[in-house]
Amino acid sequence: MMIVDDSMIIRNRIARLVAGPTLPHINIAGLAANGEMAVELARDSRPDLITMDLTMPLLDGEACIERIIDFLPETKILVVSALADKATALRAIKKGASGFLHKPFTDEELLDSLLELID
Repeated sequence: MMIVDDSMIIRNRIARLVAGPTLPHINIAGLAANGEMAVELARDSRPDLITMDLTMPLLDGEACIERIIDFLPETKILVVSALADKATALRAIKKGASGFLHKPFTDEELLDSLLELID
Protein backbone atom coordinates (compact mmCIF):
# COMPACT_ATOMS: atom_id res chain seq x y z
CA MET A 1 0.00 0.00 0.00
CA MET A 2 1.09 3.55 -0.72
CA ILE A 3 -0.10 6.68 1.12
CA VAL A 4 -0.17 9.96 -0.80
CA ASP A 5 -0.99 13.23 0.98
CA ASP A 6 0.77 16.56 1.33
CA SER A 7 -0.02 16.55 5.07
CA MET A 8 2.52 14.61 7.12
CA ILE A 9 -0.10 14.34 9.88
CA ILE A 10 -2.57 12.57 7.54
CA ARG A 11 0.15 10.32 6.06
CA ASN A 12 1.27 9.25 9.53
CA ARG A 13 -2.30 8.77 10.76
CA ILE A 14 -3.19 6.49 7.84
CA ALA A 15 0.11 4.60 8.24
CA ARG A 16 -0.54 4.01 11.96
CA LEU A 17 -4.05 2.73 11.25
CA VAL A 18 -2.89 0.41 8.49
CA ALA A 19 -0.10 -0.95 10.69
CA GLY A 20 -2.65 -1.82 13.39
CA PRO A 21 -4.28 -5.18 14.07
CA THR A 22 -7.27 -4.66 11.73
CA LEU A 23 -5.19 -4.81 8.53
CA PRO A 24 -2.23 -7.07 9.38
CA HIS A 25 -1.87 -8.33 5.81
CA ILE A 26 -1.17 -4.87 4.34
CA ASN A 27 2.39 -3.60 4.05
CA ILE A 28 3.17 0.05 3.46
CA ALA A 29 5.28 0.38 0.32
CA GLY A 30 5.85 4.08 0.80
CA LEU A 31 4.64 7.55 1.65
CA ALA A 32 4.53 10.45 -0.81
CA ALA A 33 4.00 14.15 -0.10
CA ASN A 34 3.08 15.17 -3.66
CA GLY A 35 1.89 13.72 -6.94
CA GLU A 36 5.28 13.58 -8.62
CA MET A 37 6.75 11.60 -5.71
CA ALA A 38 3.71 9.33 -5.82
CA VAL A 39 4.10 8.47 -9.51
CA GLU A 40 7.80 7.71 -9.06
CA LEU A 41 7.18 5.62 -5.94
CA ALA A 42 4.32 3.74 -7.64
CA ARG A 43 6.58 2.85 -10.58
CA ASP A 44 9.17 1.43 -8.17
CA SER A 45 6.94 -0.29 -5.60
CA ARG A 46 3.90 -1.21 -7.76
CA PRO A 47 1.35 -1.08 -4.89
CA ASP A 48 -2.00 -2.86 -5.03
CA LEU A 49 -3.68 -0.14 -2.96
CA ILE A 50 -3.17 3.63 -2.68
CA THR A 51 -4.76 6.36 -0.58
CA MET A 52 -4.68 9.61 -2.57
CA ASP A 53 -5.25 13.22 -1.60
CA LEU A 54 -6.48 15.48 -4.40
CA THR A 55 -5.03 18.86 -3.42
CA MET A 56 -1.23 18.57 -3.51
CA PRO A 57 1.74 20.50 -4.88
CA LEU A 58 3.62 19.66 -8.09
CA LEU A 59 0.98 17.27 -9.44
CA ASP A 60 -2.57 17.15 -8.12
CA GLY A 61 -4.36 13.97 -7.18
CA GLU A 62 -6.52 13.75 -10.29
CA ALA A 63 -3.52 13.94 -12.63
CA CYS A 64 -1.63 11.53 -10.38
CA ILE A 65 -4.49 9.01 -10.52
CA GLU A 66 -4.49 9.17 -14.32
CA ARG A 67 -0.74 8.60 -14.55
CA ILE A 68 -0.66 5.73 -12.07
CA ILE A 69 -3.70 3.95 -13.56
CA ASP A 70 -2.01 4.24 -16.94
CA PHE A 71 0.79 1.85 -15.87
CA LEU A 72 -0.94 0.08 -12.93
CA PRO A 73 -4.54 -0.37 -14.11
CA GLU A 74 -5.38 -2.97 -11.44
CA THR A 75 -4.32 -0.77 -8.51
CA LYS A 76 -7.15 0.28 -6.20
CA ILE A 77 -7.05 3.98 -5.33
CA LEU A 78 -9.02 5.40 -2.41
CA VAL A 79 -9.28 9.18 -2.69
CA VAL A 80 -9.09 10.78 0.77
CA SER A 81 -9.92 14.45 0.33
CA ALA A 82 -11.50 17.49 1.95
CA LEU A 83 -13.03 18.34 -1.43
CA ALA A 84 -16.53 17.07 -0.76
CA ASP A 85 -18.55 17.94 -3.85
CA LYS A 86 -19.98 15.16 -5.98
CA ALA A 87 -18.47 16.49 -9.20
CA THR A 88 -14.95 16.15 -7.77
CA ALA A 89 -15.65 12.61 -6.56
CA LEU A 90 -17.12 11.60 -9.92
CA ARG A 91 -14.15 13.06 -11.82
CA ALA A 92 -11.74 11.09 -9.63
CA ILE A 93 -13.73 7.88 -10.16
CA LYS A 94 -13.81 8.44 -13.94
CA LYS A 95 -10.03 8.87 -13.93
CA GLY A 96 -9.57 5.52 -12.19
CA ALA A 97 -10.15 5.91 -8.47
CA SER A 98 -11.99 3.04 -6.80
CA GLY A 99 -13.50 4.94 -3.88
CA PHE A 100 -13.79 8.29 -2.13
CA LEU A 101 -13.52 9.17 1.57
CA HIS A 102 -14.12 12.71 2.81
CA LYS A 103 -11.83 14.45 5.30
CA PRO A 104 -12.21 14.67 8.19
CA PHE A 105 -12.73 10.94 8.62
CA THR A 106 -12.88 8.60 11.58
CA ASP A 107 -10.51 5.68 11.99
CA GLU A 108 -13.44 3.33 11.47
CA GLU A 109 -14.48 5.06 8.22
CA LEU A 110 -10.96 4.75 6.82
CA LEU A 111 -10.61 1.10 7.82
CA ASP A 112 -14.06 0.27 6.41
CA SER A 113 -13.21 2.00 3.12
CA LEU A 114 -9.89 0.14 2.80
CA LEU A 115 -11.44 -3.21 3.69
CA GLU A 116 -14.15 -2.65 1.08
CA LEU A 117 -11.50 -2.15 -1.62
CA ILE A 118 -9.40 -5.19 -0.74
CA ASP A 119 -12.24 -7.69 -0.25
